[in-house]
Amino acid sequence: MFRKLLIANRGEIAVRIIRACRDLGISPIAVYSTVDRNALHVQLADEAYFIGEAPAAQSYLVGEKIIAAAQQSGAEAIHPGYGFLSERAWFARAVEEAGLIFVGPSPDSIELMGSKTNAREAAIKAGAPVVPGTANKLANTAEALVTAIDVGYPVMLKASAGGGGKGMRIVRTAEEMQSAFENASAEAQASFGDPSVYIEKYIERPRHIEIQIVADKYGNTIHLGERECSIQRRHQKVIEECPSPLNDPVLRANMGAAAVKIAKAASYYSVGTLEFLVDANRNFYFLEMNTRLQVEHPVTELVTGIDLVREQIRIAAGHELVIRQEDVQWQGHAVECRVYAEDPEKNFLPSPGKITKLRTPSGPGVRDDSGVYEGWEVPLFYDPMISKLATYGATREEAINRMQRALREYYVGGIRTTIPFFQEVLNDAEFRSGEIDTGFIARYFERRPTPPKGDATSDLTDLEIVAALVAAYDFLQQQQSPPTIATQPPSKWKAVGRNIAFTNR
Repeated sequence: MFRKLLIANRGEIAVRIIRACRDLGISPIAVYSTVDRNALHVQLADEAYFIGEAPAAQSYLVGEKIIAAAQQSGAEAIHPGYGFLSERAWFARAVEEAGLIFVGPSPDSIELMGSKTNAREAAIKAGAPVVPGTANKLANTAEALVTAIDVGYPVMLKASAGGGGKGMRIVRTAEEMQSAFENASAEAQASFGDPSVYIEKYIERPRHIEIQIVADKYGNTIHLGERECSIQRRHQKVIEECPSPLNDPVLRANMGAAAVKIAKAASYYSVGTLEFLVDANRNFYFLEMNTRLQVEHPVTELVTGIDLVREQIRIAAGHELVIRQEDVQWQGHAVECRVYAEDPEKNFLPSPGKITKLRTPSGPGVRDDSGVYEGWEVPLFYDPMISKLATYGATREEAINRMQRALREYYVGGIRTTIPFFQEVLNDAEFRSGEIDTGFIARYFERRPTPPKGDATSDLTDLEIVAALVAAYDFLQQQQSPPTIATQPPSKWKAVGRNIAFTNR
C-alpha cells in the first residue's frame, strides 16, 4: 500500500479521500489555491502545497503543478477525485510518465470511454443496447439534418467530449436544427475545448439510471447495482437514490451484466459508472461511461456496505478484488441531496460568502459529506456544492422521512442554500410516489406556488445571471488581494505541528 497519496482536488471530495487514506494508513497530501489556503481539506491533510491562484485554470487544472507537488512531497500516487483532471487522459499519462500511480483507470480507457462517440462504438461491439443515433461525430448541420431524419424527431444533440449538461440541445423539428447545432457546438468548444457533437434519439420521459462497477487489474469486474439519477436540473443531478424506486431485480441484473460487459470490452479497471436511459416499458439503453468516482457514490456505499474510495485506492495499489458478484447485497434504501450555495428563489444564482453559522444534521441513518465549516468563506470560483447529505432507511419511505428530518436540522447562515428547495421536493406527491423521470423538475416548477411578491429576480435570464456573476467576480477581485508570506506568514502550528509545506508558495 502507498505511504503517501496526493489528492488533486478540493472541497468535500478531498475530505472524503483523506478519510479513506486514514483508514488505510496512508498519509494524505493536499493541494490548494489562494482562496483555499484555510480550507477544511488543507487542515485535515498531513501536508499541503500551494499550486496557484484561485481560478482553476491557474491551479487545479494545471497538471504540471500537481505532479511537481506530488514529487516534492514524496507521494507515490495521485487521486484526482471527480471533476477537474479526473477524466483527462493526458494527465493520467503524465502522472505515469512521472513515475507515479494514477488512482483511476488507464489513460487508454479514459481516452476510449471519455469520448461519448467512442463509448457508443465500444458498447455496440460489446452487444449492449444503445440509444439510436450516430456512432461518429457530425461534420456539419447538413449531416445532422440527414441523420435526424433517419433517427426520427425529436433528437438530442450532445457534445462528444462532454458531460454535466453542457453542449446538449433537444431538437424537435428540422427548422430548429441549425441554431441548435451552432449553439451546442459553441458550448461544447467553450466547456471542453472540442466543438464536436453527435445525435441520439430523444426518449420522452426517460429515467436516468446508472450502474456502479468495480474492476481490478486482473480481469475481475463486478457491479454494485443501480442509482436513480432522474431528478435533474438542466441535465445536472440534484437528488440521487439507491436502489431505483423501480426496485426491479431482473432489470438490475440485466443492466449490471451489460455494464460489466462494456467495462471488460474497454479493459477497464478502477471504479466507474455506466449511465443508461430506461423508457416507460423498462427497455434500457447505454448512454455513456464516467471513468471516475461519482459525486453520488455515498448512496451505493450505504446500501451495499462497500467503501468505493477504499476499493479504488486498493486497486490502484495493485490489490485484487476480494469481493465477488455473489457477495454483493442490496439492503435498505439511501437518498442523497446535493446542497449547493445557491438561491432557489433567484433562479439558483450562486450565493458565495461567509458561513456565519453552521449546524449539520446527525443521528441514525444520516451522513453528511462536507468540505466547509463555520467561518469558511465559500468562494465564487468553483462549483457551489458545499455538501452531500445522504440518509439511509430500511425502506424508501424511511430514507425520505429521515432526509426531511435531516434537512430541518441543517442550518447554514450567511449564504443562501438549496436546503429549502429540497424540503419542498421531498414533500411533493409525484416524488414520493417514485414515478419520476428526467422531466420531473420542469413539471415541478410548473405547479410550484408562485414566489412571494417583490422577488423581482426570481425570473432572471441567463444573460442577467452571467452579468451578476461577472460583477461579483470583479468585486471579489478588488476586495481580495492574494495573501503573501510577507503579509500573512504561516503559523508555527501549521509549519511544524502539521508539517504543511510552505516552500512551494
